[in-house]
Amino acid sequence: MRHQANSIATALVVFAVAALHLASSGTVAAQTVTRRVSAPGAVLYFHYPIDGIRVPERFTVRVGLKEMGVAPAGVDKPLTGHHHLLIDTELVSLDQPIPSDYNHIHLGNGQTETVLTLSPGTHTLQLVLGDHEHYPHQPPVMSKKITIYVR
Repeated sequence: MRHQANSIATALVVFAVAALHLASSGTVAAQTVTRRVSAPGAVLYFHYPIDGIRVPERFTVRVGLKEMGVAPAGVDKPLTGHHHLLIDTELVSLDQPIPSDYNHIHLGNGQTETVLTLSPGTHTLQLVLGDHEHYPHQPPVMSKKITIYVR
């Protein structure tokens, strides 16, 4: 029993020293994500609303996509993705999953429309196509940012 405990302790020390050596030598690789390829000429756009329009506080956003298909989140199929609606924000990083919060609406079931309720005033909207894990494609498929006025 004592020999077994010594062997385990020795193995743990060897493992710890190896891990420290790798970390200090810079050979520990950061996790990288392989972004899915988008189709050449893919276009993501708003059917409604259009840039500069006045809308009521509650309205329906309708999305269009050309040259690629729509698939729900979690479905890994080439040249497909699902829509993300950015409200009054910028896409922070192309190498991170698109967040899910008030400013980043995920249409993860493959929807091509959603109902929004926004406060009166000026708002910006932009669409981004995300892959099965919510990462933007390479190159990213994004709509033009539009400005709407909520009355």
